[in-house]
Amino acid sequence: MAKFSPPRAQARPAAPTAVPGTATPATTPATGRAQPLALAAAGVTVVLWASAFVSIRSAGEAYAPGALALGRLLTGALVLVAILLIRREGLPARAAWPGIVVSGLLWFGGYSVVLNWGEQLVDAGTASLVVNIAPLLMALLAFRLLGENLAPRLLTGMAVSFAGAVVVGLSMAGGGSTSVLGVLLCLVAAVAYAGGVVAQKPTLAYATPLQVTTYGALIGAVGCLPFGWQLVQNAAHAPLSATLNMVYLGIFPTALAFTTWAYALSRTTASRMGATTYAVPAIVVLMAWLLLDEIPGPLTLAGGVLCLAGVAVARSRPRRVKGRLAQES
Repeated sequence: MAKFSPPRAQARPAAPTAVPGTATPATTPATGRAQPLALAAAGVTVVLWASAFVSIRSAGEAYAPGALALGRLLTGALVLVAILLIRREGLPARAAWPGIVVSGLLWFGGYSVVLNWGEQLVDAGTASLVVNIAPLLMALLAFRLLGENLAPRLLTGMAVSFAGAVVVGLSMAGGGSTSVLGVLLCLVAAVAYAGGVVAQKPTLAYATPLQVTTYGALIGAVGCLPFGWQLVQNAAHAPLSATLNMVYLGIFPTALAFTTWAYALSRTTASRMGATTYAVPAIVVLMAWLLLDEIPGPLTLAGGVLCLAGVAVARSRPRRVKGRLAQES
């Protein structure tokens, strides 16, 4: 009869020998000392990604969407490659590359360009509220592609959150078709974000969080190279504050936050990890008010509340499940 490994072994990720479609240490919830570290990593990610919405809004006044995305990714990739060389982690396993390529093109590259464009047409708070629908999309994709659970509560939350997205779109319609386009671009960014995360999740069974983030950023930067000349032109005329914002985006919301995200994602499910982004819109609205003097209108905020309420319902657990998880931890 086969014997189970001691529970203590689950805290350390195994070597990348997992078979696709089977459970791996990367999908095992963190226990012991690893759990606070994963929660702290997720917290760092949420705060830094919230600040990214504000910095994108500021830097976008001088940099075109594609140029800003390329500058951000090049900066982040330089930092990540330097750390990778210092740690001597090298190349990830061959099985990790499909997910790295997909997440690099969809999330690091495509998401950055589309979000930058969208933020030039709507305020930072509205952009964050719309993009925060991504956890619902994440859960759907994770159910279909990764075999994660799709509970009735999730379906209810999806309906509520979709209603919120409609309210946000209608609230921006008064600004003309350009504002509606901004909301649609943020929705596309949410799809790219969710797809990138779901592609990245199984990759973490074969590569470290630093490897996944570094090569994802490099692939995203390669995908944005057609904007290279535009970046050179924008940088020549951009004020120092805009360029510093672009560098900040590369070092902190990209190099640091994407690595802490991958670390936390390697210790939980994709849909549950999406729950950590619930606080992003509130932090973004606060930062936009303090730094950019902009607050979404009442109807926009109401739609955002619906979005967040739907996500909260989707990720809530029955009491029996909560009690069982508490006993297992």
